[in-house]
Amino acid sequence: MMKGLGNLGDMGKMMKAAQEMQTKMAQLQEDLKAITVTGESGAGLVKATATGKGELTQLDIDPSIFNADDKEVVEDLILAAIKDAQTRAQDRAKEEMGKIAESMGLPRDMNLPM
Repeated sequence: MMKGLGNLGDMGKMMKAAQEMQTKMAQLQEDLKAITVTGESGAGLVKATATGKGELTQLDIDPSIFNADDKEVVEDLILAAIKDAQTRAQDRAKEEMGKIAESMGLPRDMNLPM
């Protein structure tokens, strides 16, 4: 189709691949909003649920940890669960990005912009 145009045929392929990647990245952004991950701390006494984009959507705290004397411990458990959920969200996003990169013939661990 683009025979005889030298490297312009390759440029057309590159542009098509770039557009395809852009479409896949936009879809991934939408998909990450629907993916949920749950982080926990205190052997599951505190659970934090977040989207694949790391937005906290739910916090579940076992009532057995409520004791006025343990306020700082409870706060630490809540923060730990939230951080765990955010880390899991980042890991999931990287995993999904790796799938896109791999599907396009790129290295799975290539850092694509989000």
